[in-house]
Amino acid sequence: MYHVKHTSQRPLEVVENWEAQVRKGWLELAILASLWQRKCYGLEILRKLEEGVSLVVAEGTVYPILARLKADGLLSSEWVESEGGGHPRKYYSLTPLGRQRARSMARYASEFFQNVGSLIEPLIQEGKR
Repeated sequence: MYHVKHTSQRPLEVVENWEAQVRKGWLELAILASLWQRKCYGLEILRKLEEGVSLVVAEGTVYPILARLKADGLLSSEWVESEGGGHPRKYYSLTPLGRQRARSMARYASEFFQNVGSLIEPLIQEGKR
């Protein structure tokens, strides 16, 4: 998460937390990718993000994104009764438009990292010394 600090000199100053900013920027793609193979309920998506890519995200962050992706036509959802007699769960799945968006975003991410790779390689190599 990032923190916002109000000061008299600057109306809005973001306290440095670049890792959170990077994670937040790629969160939509990570959510879409987590639904690529099968439908999942919200908490399951959170677990996939945390366990699969070490992307720890609060429920209060993911659920609004899921709602927006659904409103944008990228996801569909359905309530499914729990087999163990527990409460029903809302499962999300990619729509055809969501699959198209996920592919486009994945291609963009891949191209972006390939292009920036030559710039950051010297930094990585220097850090290994």
